[in-house]
Amino acid sequence: MSSQVAATTADRTPPSHTNQFALLAQRRFGPFFWVQFLGAGNDNVFKFAFTVLVTYQVQLQWLPPALAGLVIGALFILPFLLFSATSGQLADKYPKEVLIRFVKNLEIAIMLLAGWGFVQQNVPVLLMCVFLMGAHSTLFGPVKFAYLPQHLTERELTGGNGMVEMGTFVAILLGNVAGGLLIALPLVGPAYVAAACLGLAVLGRVLAQAVPVSPATDPALQINWNPFTETWRNLKLAHANVVVFRSLLGISWMWFFGAVFLANFPAFARDVLHGNEQVASLLLVVFSIGIGAGALMCEVLSRRHVEIGLVPLGAFGMTVFSVDLYFASRGLPPTGPAFTLGSFLAQAAHWRILADLALLSLFAGIYSVPMYALIQMRSQPTHRARIIAANNILNALFMIASSLLAGALLGAGFSISELFLFIGIANAVVAFYIFMLVPEYLLRFVAWLASRLVYRFRVQGDLHIPTEGAAVLACNHVSYVDAVLLMAASPRPIRFLMDHRIFKVPVLGWLFRLAKAIPVAPQKDDAAAYEAAFEAAAQVLREGDLLGIFPEGGITQNGELQPFKGGIAKILSRAQQEGVSVAVVPMALTNLWGSYFSRVEVRNGDRVAMVRPFRRGVFSRVGLNVGQAIAAKSVTLEGLREQVAGLAR
Repeated sequence: MSSQVAATTADRTPPSHTNQFALLAQRRFGPFFWVQFLGAGNDNVFKFAFTVLVTYQVQLQWLPPALAGLVIGALFILPFLLFSATSGQLADKYPKEVLIRFVKNLEIAIMLLAGWGFVQQNVPVLLMCVFLMGAHSTLFGPVKFAYLPQHLTERELTGGNGMVEMGTFVAILLGNVAGGLLIALPLVGPAYVAAACLGLAVLGRVLAQAVPVSPATDPALQINWNPFTETWRNLKLAHANVVVFRSLLGISWMWFFGAVFLANFPAFARDVLHGNEQVASLLLVVFSIGIGAGALMCEVLSRRHVEIGLVPLGAFGMTVFSVDLYFASRGLPPTGPAFTLGSFLAQAAHWRILADLALLSLFAGIYSVPMYALIQMRSQPTHRARIIAANNILNALFMIASSLLAGALLGAGFSISELFLFIGIANAVVAFYIFMLVPEYLLRFVAWLASRLVYRFRVQGDLHIPTEGAAVLACNHVSYVDAVLLMAASPRPIRFLMDHRIFKVPVLGWLFRLAKAIPVAPQKDDAAAYEAAFEAAAQVLREGDLLGIFPEGGITQNGELQPFKGGIAKILSRAQQEGVSVAVVPMALTNLWGSYFSRVEVRNGDRVAMVRPFRRGVFSRVGLNVGQAIAAKSVTLEGLREQVAGLAR
């Protein structure tokens, strides 16, 4: 097992690259990306061509056109409910490159059968193939998302997920377009669809051969073939990590939200926008491009870290533009001539509709990618695929619930525009609920805003901040927002040991309590609280988390580095006595003295902060320099202070 882990770790050590697109040229990502892209495209070529076939070309009494799309969609989703739990186990037990090649072999076999079904126009066989392709996608889902953290570093995970998300939606879009065009060809349409589906499956299998070795993470796992008991076990497994489980719910909500729009585009185009089929297709194109653009933007917005502070930003945009879509569509005439694509685009009012749709989907992409990356990073590697399988199960359940709720609301007399308004408001309520349950999202959002909108924040040496394991982050203390800026620089949550007086500062005190910062008072003032604080700090390190400390014991009064107090030495000594391996990371904030939140002003002889908001203008430049981690046993107070002083220069 150790050799497997070593191999995987070596494979995740990347050559330097400038952005997420450079990953396509690397074997650890490129073949995998194109395999999943072709698979998603083939799914949609097949499904859409089949839907058009039974809607327009083959008239069946037992499958009326009005139900065809619903039946095909239900058959495709059903395997996610039945087999996701088993698929997650297989993805943890077996090497992922082996499973990928097996899945592509299975796809070829299904497409051979589907090709015969298209040529013969045998609808029962094609319905069976829909179910089989759903099972094929169910098997591939946990492999796909568990593969990425095995081959990408923390700094690449957001970009890699953004590429996969973008690729998936582009493949869905191209697959729908290709399937519709091919099946519409007179006489030869079904044969061309059969050939295209088989060709895509074979090409995917060829590329799968280049996917690198991806060792099993839990080869000793005993498979439980009962899908019902294993589904429940997977959900309990996911629930054990509260942040991960709530993130699963957040992603599932995004699919709930998106499904409402995707399912109602045809009716929205026809009944509200008075457009033809081309207008409905345009809405799908705009939505898909928006999702892909938002997914790709995440790497830039997050500065190549897993930045869950983007999730509240995404949720805010989803609500704002869903609500505005209602007001934009409400202003349209209730009746009118049917618009072609050209005449639809010629109306200025319709551009607001398209802008709302593009932006709400863009923010949905920004919302979802950090959540996927967080789940991959925070899930235990040995059962990561089973956690992702639980996510697939929840996604399927939420999409079914979305269809039922949308149908109920429309049946109760809601217009489609009112349905979009309802889902936009519901998104705000759900997002607020999730962010209150998991304050880390909100905290990271505040840190993200502070580091990008209040300051121009530049971090050097952030690779030295450990992505796993216990560590103490020791930093100079220059202002009231030091902890917020450290949060923005770290890929992981930080528990801070902080002077109890800072909790009395308006807004910041609430923020630090939300972050579960540990208040510490001088021993002479409150000996019990003093000891409780150090016990809480020790517990943070026992749990393998990051502990943030400002060893000066208070905010500097003159901008200079003050002597270090003995608290950090006490914490490190206790960790060594308990056998806890701890790294100490020296860091220094620069150019922050003199800003609004530092004690640069003098009032009545005292140094005070927060009295001149724009004393240095807006977007003032500040920085954080991070030094190499030091083993706890090698740390001395004076030596650590010299390290921090050197970084502050």
